Amino acid sequence: MKFSTEELLQGILAQDKRILGKAITLIESKKPEHRVLAEELLKKILPYAGKSVRIGITGVPGAGKSTFIESFGKFAISQGKKVAVLAIDPSSSVNKGSILGDKTRMEELAKDENAFIRPSPSSGFLGGVANTTFETMLICEAAGYDYILIETVGVGQSEVLVADISDVILLLKVVGTGDELQGIKRGLMEMVDVIFINKVHEENLKEARMHRSELIHALQFQHPKEKDWKVPVMLGSALHNEGLDEVYEKISDFISLKIKTGRLEEVRKIQAEKRFEYWVHQYILSATKSTHELENQFESHKKNASELKSNPSSEAKIFVESLLIKKL
Repeated sequence: MKFSTEELLQGILAQDKRILGKAITLIESKKPEHRVLAEELLKKILPYAGKSVRIGITGVPGAGKSTFIESFGKFAISQGKKVAVLAIDPSSSVNKGSILGDKTRMEELAKDENAFIRPSPSSGFLGGVANTTFETMLICEAAGYDYILIETVGVGQSEVLVADISDVILLLKVVGTGDELQGIKRGLMEMVDVIFINKVHEENLKEARMHRSELIHALQFQHPKEKDWKVPVMLGSALHNEGLDEVYEKISDFISLKIKTGRLEEVRKIQAEKRFEYWVHQYILSATKSTHELENQFESHKKNASELKSNPSSEAKIFVESLLIKKL
C-alpha cells in the first residue's frame, strides 16, 4: 500500500473518492499483510461510522434495481443527502471479478459529487452481498455519506441475508413477471420493510393496483417484523421519477420509528454480533493454512469427508477440536 492507515483515514474523512476507493480495495483484499492493515484502518474509522441509513435493495433480475437506485439516489441528493452505492455484481466463475459493472449503468449518479458508487464482486459469497460489504459500508459512513444503498445480486432466496447488514429492506417488484404471489411464500417477504412496485405505466396500472391489493392482503397474515409498522406497498416508475418521494418519506418514517423504539440500536448490535461470528469462522478456516502440519491435517480430514469415509460433520468436529487444542 502506498498510503499509511492514518493517510487513508484522513482521506476518507475528507471524502477523497480516490482514497476511499483505495481503502475499500484494502478491505476487500485477502492478502494476510493487507488484512492486518485493514483491521487497523477499521479500528480507526469506527468512531466516525454508524450515522448513515443503511438500505438494502433487492428484487428479481429485471425489477429495475440499478435504475431505481440511480433515480432514488439523485432524489436523496436533491434533499441535501450524500449517497454511497454498494452495487454487488455476480462474480465471474473464471476470475471472480464483477461481470455487470453497475457503475456504467448509473452514469448520471456517478458524476454527482455527492455520490459514490462502488461495484464489488460477490466472489461466490451467498446472501446476495459481498463478504466485505459490512466493512465497506462502515468506510462509507466514516466518509460522511448519509444513505448507503446496497444493491444485491438478486438471484434467489439467499437474498434474505442482506437483512443482516441493513436498517431497511426495500423490495422492488414488477407486474407481469409471474412472481406476483410467489414472493409471498419466500422468507424474503417476512423481512421486507418497504415494497415498491416498479415500472408502472398507464397500460399496466390496473394490474399493478390489483397486485398491490394482493400484497397488502397477504402481508396481513404475516407476523409484523416491527411493532406499529405496516409494510407500505407503493406504485411508481423509477425511470420516470414517479413515486420516489413517497418511498423516501416512508423510509424516513420507518427509521424514525426504529430510533424512537430503540430498535435501530438493538438490531445493529445483533448484526455486529453476526459479523463477529462470520469472521470467527473465516479466521478459523484461515488458521488451517498457518502451518504445513495443520494444512495437511485439514486436507486429510476433508478427503475423508469427500470420500464419505466418515460423516463430514464428524470430520469437521474432530479437526476443529484438535485445532483449538493446539492453538490453546
